[in-house]
Amino acid sequence: MQHFFVTPSQVREGRIYIEGSDVNHMKNVLRMRHGEELTVSDGNNRGYRCAIDGYEEDQAVLRILEEKTADTELPSRIWLFQGLPKQDKMELIVQKAVELGVFRIIPVSTRRSVVKLDEKKAHKKVERWQQIAVSAAKQAGRGYIPEVAPVVSYREALEMAKELDVILIPYELERGMQATKEIIEAIRPGQSVAVFIGPEGGFEKEEAALAVSCGAKTVSLGRRILRTETAGLTALSVLMFHLEA
Repeated sequence: MQHFFVTPSQVREGRIYIEGSDVNHMKNVLRMRHGEELTVSDGNNRGYRCAIDGYEEDQAVLRILEEKTADTELPSRIWLFQGLPKQDKMELIVQKAVELGVFRIIPVSTRRSVVKLDEKKAHKKVERWQQIAVSAAKQAGRGYIPEVAPVVSYREALEMAKELDVILIPYELERGMQATKEIIEAIRPGQSVAVFIGPEGGFEKEEAALAVSCGAKTVSLGRRILRTETAGLTALSVLMFHLEA
């Protein structure tokens, strides 16, 4: 069943009014017709099962068949602070992180980040990543579209993370799996969690130490060395499994 997002203002008196590019996608690409059912989220954790009533000029009119609280969101908000990777790896990371339930993605420029983006290029990249987040949220049936934030420095990222309840930094020199299990199991539903992932080459020792001084806990993701595009998704999977248990 197709899934779309609207704002709460587009939900009125038993109807939902789809606007913008989604109308063309529904009408001319998906060829959705009168009576066909779909699901809609208002971005505020409300979900709707609807049927198409028809198309009026530049909008699609849907009839609400059922309304309920979205049950696809994790009980905790997870912030992924991702060190800028090379090539198009960030696109895969954004897509899969959204599918796994991430709340927000913050691209981070670290010492070992090979990619250096000027303000103009960074803005275009973030726009592209946000589009991918929207598509992934639709595919996953999310009740919320995660935001991809502007690129920040490592120190700026740590300042942001200080406002959250738990800060995790998977680190290849951390070998204590039992300690890691205890840290993960201590995270309670409702707590906000920051996950820091380094770029290719990981974090420098000084960066890891700085994170710890800011309250971060180093954890292990196993005995194998994971690529940057694998590490964050592994951490999110572990947290998803723990929080939804």
